[in-house]
Amino acid sequence: METTLSTLAALTGFAFVMSITPGPNNLMLLASGTNFGWRRSLPHLLGISFGFGVMLVLVGLGLGEVFTRYPGLHEVLKWASLAYLLYLAVKIASAAPPTAQGGGQGRPLGFGAAALFQVVNPKAWAMALTAVTAYGELGIAALTAVFVLVNLPCCGSWALLGEQMRRWLHRPRALQAFNWGAAALMVVSVLPLLRS
Repeated sequence: METTLSTLAALTGFAFVMSITPGPNNLMLLASGTNFGWRRSLPHLLGISFGFGVMLVLVGLGLGEVFTRYPGLHEVLKWASLAYLLYLAVKIASAAPPTAQGGGQGRPLGFGAAALFQVVNPKAWAMALTAVTAYGELGIAALTAVFVLVNLPCCGSWALLGEQMRRWLHRPRALQAFNWGAAALMVVSVLPLLRS
């Protein structure tokens, strides 16, 4: 029992660190919160948590073994991830400024797109594979529950931070500079993961 509790505490710490640190999801939520506000970014946030939860279940059920048996799939996923992240970075960099009513002229990433994004998110794969390998003894249900419960407030804080940054980014040039910076950081955040 004591071992299980210490393993659960370690998993919670791992989930917190992995969920709160910068990565493609958090940087996209930061940009979404800045451009569209927290409320309009909520489907994006929920899609991330749902998509990652599904990914964790699938990896726990053996999907990670597929990459071990067919290493070429890892390479395909790596390049597909980079291509999609570059596409999203361009969309963030070119986002239109908010309207007078406070919302962006475009649309934030929706629930389904955010959930599906996890398939090409290298950080999500690294998190899922590490969690299942290191903490699999707790069971896939516990892993998924801990990650989803920790992930929601951690990622949500990035969208909330973005919304708060709108005060300083009300000028179109300032917002454009922020969007370019967020897009660049998103690409840079994934480069170390692509070297593996």
